[in-house]
Amino acid sequence: MAYLATFHWGWLLASVLLGMAMGWIAVVHRGQGVSKQTMRWLAALAAALVAAALTHVIPGRPGYWLDLGLVMLAVYLVGCAVGSWLRDWVLTRNAPSA
Repeated sequence: MAYLATFHWGWLLASVLLGMAMGWIAVVHRGQGVSKQTMRWLAALAAALVAAALTHVIPGRPGYWLDLGLVMLAVYLVGCAVGSWLRDWVLTRNAPSA
């Protein structure tokens, strides 16, 4: 993991910045969410990918890219949460008191 962070810091920085931007604007969009069945399938897929990465089932370069992709996804999701929190903090701080 330290190697991924050291060697691919630019990609990880881009992931967190993109996540923050998407978290900032995602609050505005009120679209349809995914269904419960789709959410279960996505959760099962994510769990299977994490299990494959932890057990090193996929060797070599594809395993390396799987690890990098999962780390980038996690950093992106953290960026989304931070961006959404920052937008909420800025808007509630500037809102007039009733």
